[in-house]
Amino acid sequence: MTEAGTHVVFVAGLSGSGKTTAMAALEDRGFYCVDNLPAQLTGQFVELCATSTPRIEKIALAIDARESSFLSGFPAVVERLRDDGMRVQVVFLDCATDALVNRYRETRRVHPLSPTGSVESGITREREVLAEIAQLADLQIDTSDLNVHELRDVVARAVTGTGRSTLVNLVSFGFRHGLPRAADLVFDVRFLPNPHFEAVLRPRNGQDPEVAAFVLENDRAQELLGHLDRLLSYLLPLYDEEGKAYLTVAVGCTGGQHRSVAVLEALADKLRVHGRSASVLHRDTEKSG
Repeated sequence: MTEAGTHVVFVAGLSGSGKTTAMAALEDRGFYCVDNLPAQLTGQFVELCATSTPRIEKIALAIDARESSFLSGFPAVVERLRDDGMRVQVVFLDCATDALVNRYRETRRVHPLSPTGSVESGITREREVLAEIAQLADLQIDTSDLNVHELRDVVARAVTGTGRSTLVNLVSFGFRHGLPRAADLVFDVRFLPNPHFEAVLRPRNGQDPEVAAFVLENDRAQELLGHLDRLLSYLLPLYDEEGKAYLTVAVGCTGGQHRSVAVLEALADKLRVHGRSASVLHRDTEKSG
């Protein structure tokens, strides 16, 4: 029987979804990190940590889909550790298939579950293998649109409880290019004045001061910003209380060049005035139209 007070975090997820980054974030927070420990050894390992000098109370274990023996015994391991009075968290990292395929293409790696086949088939197989663990997860994180720094911050906040304020990701986009994958809240600003029809402004984007002024310096835009500011000021403390790690707010116009960009920049300024951490991504400014 291990002593209460031990904090065990299991990190699982699709290959390429960011497990290495997540484990590094936990190691930086003082967790003793181990990869791919067999299920039958987990209890003994945790017991050893509890009786070591100095006692190791923060443990992070990464789960690999190739370890079939671990996967089959995983639910029982989690239940046993919790019965022993330990705090146990299961973090599952998910990612859109197209984003994973791009990551494999960039690194020129083969998928571990499809070494001689396509990356897509390996991803499909891995989703099936990890389905039970995904259902057990206390926290699921979609890493499709998170960079390394954002993922580290999300994992650290969720697991350690430090800096419990919800991280806000702001994304501008064009409806003609599709909705952002991970958007929690989506706002359509196509009712605002459109710089696309102004020959001088059309080649620029919403970060340009003249374009921003054209979009924002009118009663309708100012009313919109006021409503969005009040809505987020109401919602974010509730998300903080609930422990939501991050919130993705997407603002869209037709092409993602002018109106959505200008509104997003103004909204980011308002959030920062309130002391909120807000990252900004203008997804479609490099696309035509």
